[in-house]
Amino acid sequence: MKGFSTTAVHGGEKRRKGEDSITNPIFQTSTYTFENTQEIIEYTQGLKERYEYGRYGNPTVRVAEKKLAALEGAEEAALFVSGMNCITSVLLAMLSRGDHIVLMDECYRKTRYFCQNILPKYGIEVTLVKTGDLKALRESLNKRTRLVISESPTNPYLSVVDFAELAEISKKNKVKVIIDSTLATPYNQRPLEHGIDIVIHSATKYLGGHNDLIGGVVLGNAAFISAIKEFRGALGGIMDPHSAYLLIRGLKSFPLRMERQNKNGMELAQFLAAHPKVRKVYYPGLETHPQCQIAQKQMQGYGGIVSFEIEGDGKKAARFIDHLKLPYIGPSFGGTESMVEQPAIISYYELSQEQRLEIGIKDELIRLALGIEDTVDIVADIKQALDHS
Repeated sequence: MKGFSTTAVHGGEKRRKGEDSITNPIFQTSTYTFENTQEIIEYTQGLKERYEYGRYGNPTVRVAEKKLAALEGAEEAALFVSGMNCITSVLLAMLSRGDHIVLMDECYRKTRYFCQNILPKYGIEVTLVKTGDLKALRESLNKRTRLVISESPTNPYLSVVDFAELAEISKKNKVKVIIDSTLATPYNQRPLEHGIDIVIHSATKYLGGHNDLIGGVVLGNAAFISAIKEFRGALGGIMDPHSAYLLIRGLKSFPLRMERQNKNGMELAQFLAAHPKVRKVYYPGLETHPQCQIAQKQMQGYGGIVSFEIEGDGKKAARFIDHLKLPYIGPSFGGTESMVEQPAIISYYELSQEQRLEIGIKDELIRLALGIEDTVDIVADIKQALDHS
């Protein structure tokens, strides 16, 4: 593999493109025609690689998939219309009635919802365990267990799971492991290199990087991804060519953005950790983080998300957010612009305070998703907002 930035620019692309363009064209078509009957026969017999219908593949989408596979160190990748469509399609493709899965409790809330509320309707049993509690994981496994699913780092508390230990447990028990690596990205960690079977990302976030597309990607070995693509063709969740074009464009600057976002994350976390109005900071790059040593072992950087609890209550957290000048208030992350949210009132608003506290979401919790602005300006803005809160 060439350097990461070189791969981000050139990986998955042909040197000579259509009409000698430097960027990959958008193949905005639903159908692909054949020159004659013989060409159809060669295609259906697998003798000729080409495209037939947009739901089964597209040249622009294919370039994006190959580039992502190269960055992740995977044999293959499959793009989907959204991150949630990706994870739900993968789970439906892999599971059958009577199967059992183990889900770590800090997974994305909609992933938890699907696993706990939808999968049981199809006769699939789900066990929830504390994220990173490998003893509880071992005790939860049984002969019907097919999958273990975890996010790492998690959102919003940035808990980190030990991939090597998780992979060892899964292989002993012949169980597959899915890691949602959205927050880390392949720039900061590559779970497949630590024995993880399957990696998923919301391409909407850091991979696209400009808040202008929605997508998801699953990565793994070629045989597995081929089967997933067959299933995707039946469910119809393929990414559209224009979004794939935007994703390719975003990936070319992806390493540069991550370098800045890692820097912003670390420096802001250190600033917040020393501030008297901040009760607690969650960031895997800090030595005070409970899984800091695990993060150091399997991550090359710690990302642009910093969560923290402000001294006071939810109203004080809201005042802090309202005094910020740079970050936009919103629920997403990974773009060039910094964003901020109070999870209790935007991501978990449908739950009561008691229900939120049961899953660890405090009213005074704030999540900052840092963009690529100058570090000094971000820190100055956070400081003035804390002074006014």
